[in-house]
Amino acid sequence: MITIARILCPTDFSDGSRHALDHAMSIARWYRSQVTVLHVHRLTTPVYAVAPVTMPVGAQVLTLTAAETAHLLDALEEFVAPERGQGTAVETALEQDFDVADAVLARAGTMRADLIVLGTHGRSGFQRFMLGSVAEKLLRRADCPVLTVPPRAGDVERPISMRPRILCAVDFSKASARALDYAASLARESDGALTALHVVDVPPESSDPSLPDISAYRTARFEEARLALAGTVAALDEGWKAAPLVLAGKPSREILRVAAEQQDDLIVMGVLGRGALDRAFFGSTAEHVVRQASCPVLTLRAPD
Repeated sequence: MITIARILCPTDFSDGSRHALDHAMSIARWYRSQVTVLHVHRLTTPVYAVAPVTMPVGAQVLTLTAAETAHLLDALEEFVAPERGQGTAVETALEQDFDVADAVLARAGTMRADLIVLGTHGRSGFQRFMLGSVAEKLLRRADCPVLTVPPRAGDVERPISMRPRILCAVDFSKASARALDYAASLARESDGALTALHVVDVPPESSDPSLPDISAYRTARFEEARLALAGTVAALDEGWKAAPLVLAGKPSREILRVAAEQQDDLIVMGVLGRGALDRAFFGSTAEHVVRQASCPVLTLRAPD
């Protein structure tokens, strides 16, 4: 069984953050967790020229004034007010930092968070800003799982408490093994349905007779993947079985297509970690899934 005792929910007071808090509270009610709602004020350092304009010599960090701090604390209390008195412990926190992601990660470490729940702002805003700075860092660097909730995600009760449909992407890495164990535990505890999907990324068939025939290669790769996934599913703890599914194509496209066709409530997948290799992976697969999924996406980093 997994344990979710402490949930961290960063907020910027947007509708996306409100939707994320709804999901965080739903999970907290199921696992009897404590929720911390965190707002990070981004510090800035304007430069004042006291010499020639081209040679600035002074700078001052613009920290919050006492009045601004009080205003943000009041805004946090107003943001969480609808969740008070419903039997789930909710606290608020305010931080100031030059790097929002670093502040969120530091708070997650201090409170030993079991889960970070993060809202997104829709496809264009998320692509242009959030994914390039805050969310990308959280997904690649957080020690705990990170749940990203798109604004188009549906009923907040379904992902955990009402027999959810869960899709777990498996690529046989350590990160995806951790993701599959986590997904199986979620499905088992909520009596949900779990599909384990592996996508074989092989060249497509060609009708051009001048090109070499790769059908034998495709068949061999597909059969190898089918056997590997069957073994992985069979090894799940406590006899919990997922439905294995092997497809050929571009991984991110097939993950999104299957999730849409099955009307899955949650996608679970691993990310490799903090290095350059993960940047390439994140940019090609996990990034596309997180950006374009219509349901929440739970990502887990590979164990150290």
